[in-house]
Amino acid sequence: MRTKRNFLCCLFLAGAILFAPGIPAATVDAASAPAGAVSGGFADLAERLSPAVVNISTTKTVKSGGTGPFGAMPQNPFGNDFYRRFFGDQPNREYRQRGLGSGFIISRDGYIFTNNHVIAGADKILVKLAGGKEYPAEIVGRDANTDIALIKIKPNGDLPTALLGDSDKLRVGDWVLAIGNPFGLEQTVTAGIVSAKARSIGAGPYDEFIQTDASINPGNSGGPLFNLKGEVVGINTAIVAQGQGIGFAVPVNMAKEIYNDLKTKGKVTRGWLGVSVQDLTDEMAASLKITGKQGALVGDVFPGEPADRAGIKTGDLIVEVGGKAVRNTHDLLRLVATLQVGRRVALKIIRDGRERTVEATVGERKDAREIARIGKGTERFGMTVQEITPEMARHFGMADKTGVVVTRVAEGSPAEEAGIQPQDIILRVNRTEIRSMKDYLQATAGVKEEDSLLFLFRRGESNFFITLKNQKAK
Repeated sequence: MRTKRNFLCCLFLAGAILFAPGIPAATVDAASAPAGAVSGGFADLAERLSPAVVNISTTKTVKSGGTGPFGAMPQNPFGNDFYRRFFGDQPNREYRQRGLGSGFIISRDGYIFTNNHVIAGADKILVKLAGGKEYPAEIVGRDANTDIALIKIKPNGDLPTALLGDSDKLRVGDWVLAIGNPFGLEQTVTAGIVSAKARSIGAGPYDEFIQTDASINPGNSGGPLFNLKGEVVGINTAIVAQGQGIGFAVPVNMAKEIYNDLKTKGKVTRGWLGVSVQDLTDEMAASLKITGKQGALVGDVFPGEPADRAGIKTGDLIVEVGGKAVRNTHDLLRLVATLQVGRRVALKIIRDGRERTVEATVGERKDAREIARIGKGTERFGMTVQEITPEMARHFGMADKTGVVVTRVAEGSPAEEAGIQPQDIILRVNRTEIRSMKDYLQATAGVKEEDSLLFLFRRGESNFFITLKNQKAK
């Protein structure tokens, strides 16, 4: 959540704006062209691409609380009773909130890509073309997870369209062009380079943004980011609060992957394996005899779900999905989410130090599910455990009393810093299943100071691994 507060979506409501880049045009070799040629190329691109870029204005109804004479006043230093005493309870009020953003036309009959946050909750959407014509728009489909939306207008004739490129081919240092509506300043053109790829900013489970120093501001949201071939490579989405020269765009390939779902279903259907996973630490990799830290470590396999039916087990390391490498949990989330429901997919895993391949039939992810939950790591002990009594099992709602329960976590200890909590259940230490205190004591016997152990915990209905280093008794 801390990360989210450091970033702003490109939409400012109630009078503010969004950022939106431009559209594709002429092909220019920026790497070999002199500065003057590049400048001329930008001018040509801007002129030829601008017709496919649109400005989007929205209106939504917002209700304000009615405590005081001016609506809800949550920061009132005198308290709400102060206003009730003099003005009485005031009725709730409604007011019209306006927002501005950008978008780009992808079909001659009026389909337009933009950001979900630009149009979310809007009662009215108005699209203004580069020539000044305005059309009401309707929402065809939207996806909050990727912040992508598809809207539609009904034009009088064919519209100019933007060509969608391949964002996977972008390289750090490539020139990009943005055309949009920052702060309500229509058809603003800016240029810069790709400064990073696959950036995660905490915006959601599928974020892997293109980072650019092309100037983008509130009001640019939903607009296209172009390469010098005139192809859309990204959808401008976010900026850094109090930062300059850093903006973020959703890769256009992500939009292409969900386009059909948005157009035909109005929402996105995502794949589901039914596993809880986490990233590897060095200590976990050593304990599991795994070379390197690539992959997603399975902490839990949900009974009856695709991974369970495929034979995936707790402790397996998923390193490849459908022939594509899995570097970490984020990769697994993204790759599985793009798979078609019902498809048979090959999963390459490492189990007991050996590589093997299994096949799973992709299920459908429901809104309440998570494809992956990321655990935390730590380095030392600092917890007290005890046998699970029948009373504890009933209290915790456990079907059986397998494992041992953490009853205390020392204040300020590494265990506390790792996030271990009282009532966490220890199910495994290294490769030893823990069914009782006897198992736990045997598994931890002879552990020297600074020795590492790999624990499998259960919290609620989820399992997660943590590597702990034994700390000196005090």
